[in-house]
Amino acid sequence: MSTPKFPMRRVLSIIAFTGCLLSSVPALTWAQGLPGLTIFSGVERKDELNYKLDYGRRDMWDRYQLRIPAKKLQLGVSQFKIDYPDYYSGTFDTKQIQVLVNEKPLPLQEVNWDKKGHSLLISLKNPIEEAKKVDIVLDNVKNPDFGGTYYFNCSIINLKDVPLPAYIGTWIITID
Repeated sequence: MSTPKFPMRRVLSIIAFTGCLLSSVPALTWAQGLPGLTIFSGVERKDELNYKLDYGRRDMWDRYQLRIPAKKLQLGVSQFKIDYPDYYSGTFDTKQIQVLVNEKPLPLQEVNWDKKGHSLLISLKNPIEEAKKVDIVLDNVKNPDFGGTYYFNCSIINLKDVPLPAYIGTWIITID
């Protein structure tokens, strides 16, 4: 009786081919799924907010999904204020901004982009009165010409307190 011949070379070549195939998948597809581990950012872990970028590449048109968990919106919200650093040179299309609750867009009163003050103010037509998970979608964003890390700070004006912006967290956005 002879033993079946299954060449070891074939097994090794299949393993090598599979490894090459998996490693050749562009990092672009995984790069901006969600933020990774951030060390020494200056932002407390409890204040760091999740986000997703469609591309996350410099000098490209992109779509940002900025997420806010329900626990951060306990008192409701009527406005979102997003401050970004003065060295962020990207542009926003205020007509392509949405606020989603349960993946459904809420009607917006207005969106103001203060280019000199480096902020976006998003006013809701009908305030969110109870704690719900929110996604702020900035579509048709032109990313900066140079990559880097940008801190987007989010404040809200809620329904039950004094109408002053209250800080709720920071998106630490990385553009490659």
